[in-house]
Amino acid sequence: MSQAQRPQIFKLDPSKPKLRLPPGSWDTHCHVLGPTDKYPYASTTTINPADAPKEKLFALHELLGIERCVIVHTATHGMDLRATEDAVAAKGGTYLGVALLPTDVAAAELRRLDKLGFRGVRYNFMPHLHQSDSIDQVLALAPRLADVGWHLQIHLDGSYIADMGPVLAKSPVPVVIDHVGRVDAGQGLDQPAFQHLLRLMGSGKFWMKVSGIDRITKIGPPYADAIPFARKLVEEFPDRVVWGTDWPHPHHKGPIPDEGQLVDLIAEMAPTEELRRKLMVDNPVRLYEMRAA
Repeated sequence: MSQAQRPQIFKLDPSKPKLRLPPGSWDTHCHVLGPTDKYPYASTTTINPADAPKEKLFALHELLGIERCVIVHTATHGMDLRATEDAVAAKGGTYLGVALLPTDVAAAELRRLDKLGFRGVRYNFMPHLHQSDSIDQVLALAPRLADVGWHLQIHLDGSYIADMGPVLAKSPVPVVIDHVGRVDAGQGLDQPAFQHLLRLMGSGKFWMKVSGIDRITKIGPPYADAIPFARKLVEEFPDRVVWGTDWPHPHHKGPIPDEGQLVDLIAEMAPTEELRRKLMVDNPVRLYEMRAA
């Protein structure tokens, strides 16, 4: 299939947001795909989208008013980190990375990636994504992450929170949970999965990405059913939440998100300037640069 025939998974003309973000704002969750003539997709991937290269990401951030970034390596590229390494290197330190790695990764490789700007490793526990490591293997890696000041990033289905949460709480490094724990917004704030998530956050061990409201919604944009989940987390745990676009939205189901709209919805998640400053600037600096727990 040629590049022109492969499905486009991100908007080519996102809107310019009305919300003016605080200076120094971060997008802590986005990806790069390809270019596949240099960085082919992994044999384990289940999708074959059109390229979403670093140049498109940089242009999007300029439109949105984003100055700092964390590129999360996508399972579409498997454990071949070259596309993410290249994008991080192109920004000279203002963009950082989160890797996908085997749990038996050598300490020397962690140190190499740390020097390149990587600050954590992500593991997927989602039915639609390739998974080769158990949660026990992930926890066995954590002491080596502590040696380089990294964190664990976990992408898990909401139905797994009750069982996996207590295990993850044993981690010696901070644990960052993706996309509001992938709970089902249609089940409301009182659902058991979200209540488990709140208890985990109350332990002080965990951080939350209030990204992916477009993934947990049941009614679609402007995601009125999902916003209350993000706002609850921001207001109850204002010092341990971060935000991201999730561009270019791989494996997304439903209407392609408009990143300008996603930025405007930050005002509903974080309704005061102080909360927005923490969400978009202060917290990412602590998590990714100061390596704070």
